[in-house]
Amino acid sequence: MLIARVIGEVVATRKHSSHEGLKLLLVQPLNLDGTDRGDAVVAVDAVQAGLGEKVLLTLEGFSAFSSVGRLMTPIETAVIGIIDHVELLEGTEA
Repeated sequence: MLIARVIGEVVATRKHSSHEGLKLLLVQPLNLDGTDRGDAVVAVDAVQAGLGEKVLLTLEGFSAFSSVGRLMTPIETAVIGIIDHVELLEGTEA
């Protein structure tokens, strides 16, 4: 799992039939210090996250598709939580 920030929504006129009714988000994975970590990815939204929110992101297929209740569908990445606060303990490396 990763921490990410929602940077946009994705609109698709055509998509896999199992994705009908699901909201797609463009999310930027983050390092613990809040800086960008790699490239932005598209994720299915399981928690109704909004633009600018920090979220918990899963990059594992089973966790992703089961979080939105669409078993055995081609979903690899999903937003599974909205983060209210991140606190690093002393001595934790970022």
